[in-house]
Amino acid sequence: MRSGEGVAVNWYLAVVKNYVGFGGRARRKEYWMFALFNFIFIAAIYAIDLAIGTSIPYILYTLAVFIPGLAAAFRRLHDTGRSAWWLFIALIPLVGAIVLLVFLVSDSAAGENQYGPNPKLADAQA
Repeated sequence: MRSGEGVAVNWYLAVVKNYVGFGGRARRKEYWMFALFNFIFIAAIYAIDLAIGTSIPYILYTLAVFIPGLAAAFRRLHDTGRSAWWLFIALIPLVGAIVLLVFLVSDSAAGENQYGPNPKLADAQA
């Protein structure tokens, strides 16, 4: 196991550090670990908001992770061989969100695609 791979929060931090990286590809693990920790942090911040009676921390956190989350979704769609324009399918009520979820949980496109090399293969070679 490579250094730091065992610490799940490193996947979250990798997305935050690459906050404007809209190009390239993101593994399922990178995207879904970011989503998991983002959900945990939002729940904790929301609880704090309820306790102090304001929504300022929640709004600030949501604004802070909006661009990194969007970039991670772009890279995740790129990893499956799809354009980031597929994010707009979520605007179709119910069906769009389901289709987007299927795309986000799909396995990586094998080998290199137009968005770059397969990150699974790059990790295996490292």
